[in-house]
Amino acid sequence: MLFFCLGFGRQKALHSGAVPDVFAHPIDASTRYCAVFGFPVRHSASPAMHNAGLAALGLNWRYLAFSVPPQQLKMALQGAAVMRFVGINLTVPHKLLALPMMDVLDSSAKAWGAVNTVRFEGRTGDRPWQPLGQWSEAEEPEQVRAHGFNTDADALIRALDEDLRWQPEGRSVLLLGAGGAGRVAALRLAASGVRQLYLINRTRDKAHAVAVEIQQRYPGCKVSVDYPMEPVDLILNATSLGLKSTDPLPLDLERFPLHRSGAVYDMIYRPMETALLEAARRAGRPAANGLGMLLHQGTRALEIWTGRPAPVEVMRRALWEHVYAA
Repeated sequence: MLFFCLGFGRQKALHSGAVPDVFAHPIDASTRYCAVFGFPVRHSASPAMHNAGLAALGLNWRYLAFSVPPQQLKMALQGAAVMRFVGINLTVPHKLLALPMMDVLDSSAKAWGAVNTVRFEGRTGDRPWQPLGQWSEAEEPEQVRAHGFNTDADALIRALDEDLRWQPEGRSVLLLGAGGAGRVAALRLAASGVRQLYLINRTRDKAHAVAVEIQQRYPGCKVSVDYPMEPVDLILNATSLGLKSTDPLPLDLERFPLHRSGAVYDMIYRPMETALLEAARRAGRPAANGLGMLLHQGTRALEIWTGRPAPVEVMRRALWEHVYAA
């Protein structure tokens, strides 16, 4: 079973069709905005995905991308609130930095300790807070606040199920990377019933800190900060190794050969096939990249902003065409 039979070759075959014209409704004085903040951000596929979704929903909204240095994140969030943006997505390196900048945190952000979706909410007087995306054009809130969410963690679990038919309960995982993305992945997997986690990180102290946190919060999950001696059900790459063709593998094949894993998932989605996924294909392991995770964190963010179901297949097609069809 090779990479494309469970990954995005299957999705391409099942989800063909035209993406809506995102410019069918011209920008005017009533257009509302949402965006992604990152540093860097030019590689982001989120605008293509979200603008297709917004067009499918018939909303006079636009989704933009802004390069925001970490030291200016607070100012940028405040500016977005002042300009009555509907919401913001946050990518590297902002997800941890944004936590203390939120006025209120959703249970998802509290549980996983990171914010990747911000919903701006307004109110007048003592009325309940209401998402800005659900205010009428004739209304103007007196107060605006930032409400932080995390949609990454659940998106990972959904993508593993959708792309690899892999469920975490009772399984073992070799997790490469214990930084921001790796920590969230480790906590979400432990919360989902993973039996054994092996955490590998360039800085061993960081892996140890995540291991201690997991053992405190999820004592039913055994955690090690070394390579396993036995086979594992999944190898999960949460590092940035693989973004460049010159990057080394994030996995030490001498210490853990790929044929000892049940499946391989790489959070990187561009390039389509990283060196790790290429090695998994050669080893005959089922494998998938991170495009599904990007899709599902984005569709959930859109639902948080609009209060409406996201057009998942439209957004999937837009992602595929933007990232791979060119």
